[in-house]
Amino acid sequence: MQPDVFIMSLSNNTNFHPSTFLLLGIPGMEAIHIWLSVPFCLVYLSALLGNGLVMAMVVGDRNLHEPMYLFLAMLALNDVLLCTVTVPQMLLIFWQGPYPLTFPACLTQMFFVHALFLSESAVLLAMAFDRYVAICTPLRYATLLTGSLISKVGLALVARSVAVVTPGVLFILRLRFCRENIIHHTYCENMGIAKLACNSIALNSIYGLTAALLTTGLDFVLISLSYWLILRTVFQLPSREARIKAFGTCGAHICVILIFYTLAFFSFFTHRFGNHVPKHVLILLANLYLLVPPTMNPIVYGVKTKEIRMRVLGLCNKPK
Repeated sequence: MQPDVFIMSLSNNTNFHPSTFLLLGIPGMEAIHIWLSVPFCLVYLSALLGNGLVMAMVVGDRNLHEPMYLFLAMLALNDVLLCTVTVPQMLLIFWQGPYPLTFPACLTQMFFVHALFLSESAVLLAMAFDRYVAICTPLRYATLLTGSLISKVGLALVARSVAVVTPGVLFILRLRFCRENIIHHTYCENMGIAKLACNSIALNSIYGLTAALLTTGLDFVLISLSYWLILRTVFQLPSREARIKAFGTCGAHICVILIFYTLAFFSFFTHRFGNHVPKHVLILLANLYLLVPPTMNPIVYGVKTKEIRMRVLGLCNKPK
């Protein structure tokens, strides 16, 4: 299927929305798409297996129905959804070539990509707060982190994602598309769509930047503050062994969080200001920040959690 056969079909309304977008994949790397599909497919399957295992452990064991493990199950579910929204389509592009997507389907994918990213950030913040309370004020843990609070946190992160992402979709609907309908990407992303418009996208860019700084940016600041307070408390522990153990766990968490936010913000800012960054680098990073953290989270948060690790080992060693 050749891109040049996809001529834009304009709707009859004044906004001139294309009927179809054509996703090309990673520009400049089309010749090795089939080879790129191998590591991406393996990582995706690893993310599904790891997060699925974590969810099964938490849901199936009533002893794990505690705040820390419930947040971990939320993170695992969000990771599975985040990967599945983008990776299967990306693999189809790698295997079959350019992939057509209708305008409503493209906006739907864009909505879920950004909404799930925001909810991922919110769950990471909730987990950081959980660890802060458990380590810094352990006597208040049971009274602060109740089942009611966890339910409210779950509803709040969904509501925040919908409230923040919906205006971005509406700002796309106001644009007029009179250029090509080819997207040099593996999935529909806000600015990737907006850059195809003929009228000004300043409002889209300003809103996207403001929303990111007030949500994920603020999340990152609060997570950093939580772990700084945690580490300060850890260094005051009397036992050297306890300090090393706590520092090792927190260090692993901090590394995953840094990878998640570094890849995400680099991709976010270069889409708006990094015209000098090669497109293939930008698209690769945009895929990695949606795939690498979901693969690492079950290992860092799950395997390094003693209760989860013991249950997984017990499952593996169970006699047949």
